[in-house]
Amino acid sequence: MNIEIQQIAERLKGLRDALDLSEADCAASCDITLEQYQTYESGQEDIPVSFLYRFASVYNMELTTLLTGNDATMHRYSITRKGTGSVVERRKEYQYQALNESYIHKVAQPFVVTVDPHPDKDPGEGYQHPGQEFNLVLQGKLLIKLGGKELVLNEGDSIWFDSSVPHCMKALDGEETKFLAMIFKTQL
Repeated sequence: MNIEIQQIAERLKGLRDALDLSEADCAASCDITLEQYQTYESGQEDIPVSFLYRFASVYNMELTTLLTGNDATMHRYSITRKGTGSVVERRKEYQYQALNESYIHKVAQPFVVTVDPHPDKDPGEGYQHPGQEFNLVLQGKLLIKLGGKELVLNEGDSIWFDSSVPHCMKALDGEETKFLAMIFKTQL
């Protein structure tokens, strides 16, 4: 069992309890089945960022709070020094380094995402979440599958897209790829 997934699952349960909500309430508000919610909260299955993003949006909290357990407290600015952002490896193929976990009420979630060139699992059609996303390739060559279309981005290339469209990324040429991901919130 992945310890990070288990920790995220425990935070979900703790937040649900603190908000005095049932599992059914959370499932309904996040547009998933009760069974799927229970699977996520049990920590027995990977928890997609799209679900965590939705949960955070519905219950007016920071996505990084769910991912890292750290609460945002900064109001005017937030600095993340090189190599210091919390790193969450929720799946073999993606590792997320939070770049702005301490700024409260942010309108975007920035991450440096490292893509493993040899993932254990094919993400299929990918993941989706409300909002928009901007990706800038920092290192390597990246294949982006976006709603059935395949796009190749090289170092320095960027893309902005509707993140409600299913999407996933794959490192090419057998090399690790890094990109800056900015996930922008939208009103529900």
